[in-house]
Amino acid sequence: MLLLVGYVIILLASLGTYAVHGSLAALWVPMEYLAIVGLTIGGFIAANGSKAVKATLKALPTVLKGSHLNKAVYMDLLAMLYEILSKVRKEGLMSVEGDIETPDSSPIFSKYPKIQHDHHVMEFICDYLRMMVGGNLNAFEIENLMDIEIETHHQEAHVPAHVMSKVADAVPAFGIVVAVMGVVNVMGSVGSPPAVLGKMIGGALVGTFLGILVSYGFVAPVAGQLEQKCEEEGKIYQVIKCVLLASMNGYAPQVAVEFGRKVLYSGDRPTFIELEEDLKARKGK
Repeated sequence: MLLLVGYVIILLASLGTYAVHGSLAALWVPMEYLAIVGLTIGGFIAANGSKAVKATLKALPTVLKGSHLNKAVYMDLLAMLYEILSKVRKEGLMSVEGDIETPDSSPIFSKYPKIQHDHHVMEFICDYLRMMVGGNLNAFEIENLMDIEIETHHQEAHVPAHVMSKVADAVPAFGIVVAVMGVVNVMGSVGSPPAVLGKMIGGALVGTFLGILVSYGFVAPVAGQLEQKCEEEGKIYQVIKCVLLASMNGYAPQVAVEFGRKVLYSGDRPTFIELEEDLKARKGK
């Protein structure tokens, strides 16, 4: 939503201020718009493989949505991890085998639908709980594997942001290409009346104007939004990592979830008292 608000402000600040002393009709040069759009789409396709193109097209609609990760979701995550680790501490690792093999029907995971419906998060949790149940890897080996998987996820998630950033860098150059094409056209009509030449030169300059405005006013903000969402969505894996490793190193569930709480960004992090009271309240249900 903030992206659209920003777009409105950008248009008012550019076209709105121009309209005070100029004619908006002078900016309507359809072929310039068509050329800019065509060059941008062509450059986007030519510079990326099919996987990057599909990932970017899939990610673009998400910039209009706020992040689904907030304090309430993280409270659910920490409570869920606390409950599963408490069961492990009381009944042994084998007691959660049924939960991790069929998470969709798990009585523990079913209490936390916001987490359960996130396929990637559940897969991450269950995979490492399964390794803990197997008992063949120590905490250092699992930590190293977690770091590699999180880094891989991070790189994949960054692809759309990287692609859009490159597109933003290219659009001003495409604007110059269109402007030069317009100037070449003007030079071929040098014998025309000054009024006609002036209109043609103005139309050529629209290409430069469009390239810069589209790049820094519209495409670059999308790249920035995608980058921020990528960073926000990667944090949940770090929380899970810290909690599970703390448990493997012998810490009680209450202490293990505290490790995870400390990893959170300040805006999403519950206080120690908030988390403690939330866990007590869930126990009483």
